[in-house]
Amino acid sequence: MKISKNTVAKFHYTLKNKQGDLLDTSTDREPLLYLHGNASLIKGLETQLENKSTGDKFVAEIASADAYGDYNEELVHVVPKSGFQNEGNEELMEGMQVQVDTNNGMAVALVTKVEGEDVTLDLNHPLSGMDLVFDVEIMDVREATKEEVEHGHAHGVGGHQH
Repeated sequence: MKISKNTVAKFHYTLKNKQGDLLDTSTDREPLLYLHGNASLIKGLETQLENKSTGDKFVAEIASADAYGDYNEELVHVVPKSGFQNEGNEELMEGMQVQVDTNNGMAVALVTKVEGEDVTLDLNHPLSGMDLVFDVEIMDVREATKEEVEHGHAHGVGGHQH
């Protein structure tokens, strides 16, 4: 069976950037399980998984525009430190992730700079602006259940657990 709309695929992956640095892997974990055709993966990877079958191994090179998008300077904001609730007395530090309320709802931002009373937040996805390279091995492909199609995601180990 080939991966197509409303099939569930299970696959192992290793994700690297173009320089070969390891970013993520499913090695030593359960393979990823997903419902194909529901935009549950980045566009470029889902496109490259189309028509693959159990046992297929391939390398998928994904341009940033088809992954997490290009880096957007307009998503970097300097805000006052006083706007943060200091729960647990944790000091704001560069590199920490914080939840912020935006015009589009809650979002996760990376604190990139703390200087005096100013905090610089980056709301870009951490992998935005990066071309990505996935090493993929398809472990299984099956028809989605009616419930999975209705819910819009795969059920089971490696997918959504109910």
